[in-house]
Amino acid sequence: MTPVEGAAAQLDRLAAAFANARAEGRAALVTFVTAGDGDTAANLDALVAGGADIVELGMPFTDPMADGPAIQAANLRSLARGTTTADILAIATGFRQRHPNVPLILMGYANPMLRRGAEWFAGAARDAGADGVICVDIPPEEDGALGPALRETGLHLVRLATPTTDTARLPRVVDGASGFLYYVSVAGITGLQQAAQDSIEAAVARLKSATDLPIAVGFGVRTPDQAAAIGRVADGVVVGSAIVEIIAKHSVDAPAAVTEYVAGLARALRAEEG
Repeated sequence: MTPVEGAAAQLDRLAAAFANARAEGRAALVTFVTAGDGDTAANLDALVAGGADIVELGMPFTDPMADGPAIQAANLRSLARGTTTADILAIATGFRQRHPNVPLILMGYANPMLRRGAEWFAGAARDAGADGVICVDIPPEEDGALGPALRETGLHLVRLATPTTDTARLPRVVDGASGFLYYVSVAGITGLQQAAQDSIEAAVARLKSATDLPIAVGFGVRTPDQAAAIGRVADGVVVGSAIVEIIAKHSVDAPAAVTEYVAGLARALRAEEG
């Protein structure tokens, strides 16, 4: 497969996931785990078994400014085990071999991504079967640090919008973004609070007026009811900290618990069909 053909396949996986969910009259379920925390391969398989449409694989980092205590603790557990970028890419490669059609997004921070250079990272992520990247701490104004390398390799650059992203800045946020737009529903860190539903509805409507990209909403989503409510207005629902907490609690028995929890979220989203 040529790089161009590989890029096309990667682009198609993410687009197909949202299109399939849309065809079923529901939002896509986007789930997150931290690489190197527990049996990551088994936990990733558990996400898919539970009904996740899209998977985010967190790249552990010592200073994760957007992440709350649960994911911070997962990062430290992973790093204490010696997890490296090579390990993360190997996890991604194994996932792609087992799940050829499930989109995989690498999510993390600039330091690990840029340490060997943007071109190296983009190529390595592509070769590992990733579909896109979320880099929390490279703002759109600094797109040149990573964006061109990702786009050159055919990877999606998923951008973040927040409650403080005003109308003047929003066009810059969506310019150069692809795959989907990740709406951070609270002005804070992951996992500790849930935004009011009416504020999410207003934000999604505003974002949809500025871009044709699917809108996925995350930060603080924990219960099936919350997921279902958000799924009525958004194209995707992102759940991370609650899953990471299950992994921390259940250790080697986490995959079964993760599958059960994710299945509950997936059922709630499917209950919104029609």
